[in-house]
Amino acid sequence: MTTETELEGQIAEWRRYMLRRKGVEQADVDELEDHLRGRVADLAETGLREDEAFLIAVKRMGSVDEVSREFAREHSDRLWKQLVLTGDPDSPVDAARRGDLLAMVVCAAAAALGMKLPALFGLEWEGDQIFYARNLSLFALVPLAGYFAWRRRVGPRTAGSLAALFALGALGANVYGLDEDSQSIVLSAIHLPLALWLVVGVAYAGGEWRSAQKRMDFIRFTGEWFIYLVLIGLGGGVLTGFTFGVFAAVGVDAEPFVTGWLLPCGGVAAVVVAAWLVEAKQSVIENMAPVLTRVFTPLFALTLAAVLVAVAVTTNAIDVERDMLILFDLLLVVVLGLVLYSISARDPLARPGPFDWMQLALVVSALLIDVLVLIAITGRITEFGFTPNKSAALGENLILFVNLAWTAWLYVSIIKGRKRFSTLERWQTDYVPVYAAWAWIVVLAFPPVFAFA
Repeated sequence: MTTETELEGQIAEWRRYMLRRKGVEQADVDELEDHLRGRVADLAETGLREDEAFLIAVKRMGSVDEVSREFAREHSDRLWKQLVLTGDPDSPVDAARRGDLLAMVVCAAAAALGMKLPALFGLEWEGDQIFYARNLSLFALVPLAGYFAWRRRVGPRTAGSLAALFALGALGANVYGLDEDSQSIVLSAIHLPLALWLVVGVAYAGGEWRSAQKRMDFIRFTGEWFIYLVLIGLGGGVLTGFTFGVFAAVGVDAEPFVTGWLLPCGGVAAVVVAAWLVEAKQSVIENMAPVLTRVFTPLFALTLAAVLVAVAVTTNAIDVERDMLILFDLLLVVVLGLVLYSISARDPLARPGPFDWMQLALVVSALLIDVLVLIAITGRITEFGFTPNKSAALGENLILFVNLAWTAWLYVSIIKGRKRFSTLERWQTDYVPVYAAWAWIVVLAFPPVFAFA
């Protein structure tokens, strides 16, 4: 009985692992389980213990990636079927899809209408850029969090926490009387979206933010959402061009509509639509994003290596003016995003390979760039004193340095076989709240600390 119980536990764990692959559906896992049990029984008849038979049977069935590819070949029609909402109208699955679609439409419409709500109080999109720069993330992310709160059926306690955090963000964005040329306005406009995006993560996780798996799922969602948002943006650019051209052909100036309605309202609505597409079509995009990661990882590694060579050859220090700081920080954030997404897409049981070496090269290159930026920032602060921009950049680069340094160490340990890949996953998911904490500090504490400069 004990052996049989252990076997059932092993099979249950195997099922859970297989179901994490979006290309393999539950019916497929049921079919595979039948084959697995048959192989285990055949091997057990040869005299093997059931736990030994299970391990051999799983090995013979192939890796999860191989199984996923096989099902993708045999059931390639699924990719097309998932692009449309078709099926039995009385099916519970299709009813849930229609409800999800309706919720998306309502939240996207709320985002679009929210962008025009300030106009009732005399705040226009084209004339009050400072107000919209400070509050744009609220207009876009509150409806998105509402969509996930509805989809995950969050409880009153979680809903109240989400509302309180967004209210805190609105307070931090608007309560301080800052001049239009204030550095704190720019810092708030940059950091508030990051702080609120991680609030969206709480809604995405259904309030279970302490779960490392939920945080990793949100990291995976973020990468896929960004891909869809870019695709929607490219399509929106084409639509905008056609709108200008078609209306100009009939003598109508479309600029007021495009700049006043289409771009701002369509932009915030696209944030919700992209999230819905990720949720509805995950098994389609799942095969695209890891490929993009593998394409851009070596390209970014070569770019960073080229920057390091240029610094060494020219002996020029890195420019730490505001625009350059933003550029380098964005570069490091993109690199970290590539690392995070490749981690989320990697099979944790796979053996280290050439791509892991490439990831290590990317992380080390980014770490060296970060060190150069830190040296430059420290030198400027020593010479001219602290400012909001340089202080924010110093904090962000220190946070990135700690993450990149420990990530590089863990990659070396994983490649040498001293640590499991799950250790790196855990480190990255545990470190996510650090970014949120710093973003909130910049939004809420920097303006009064630096005398609203």
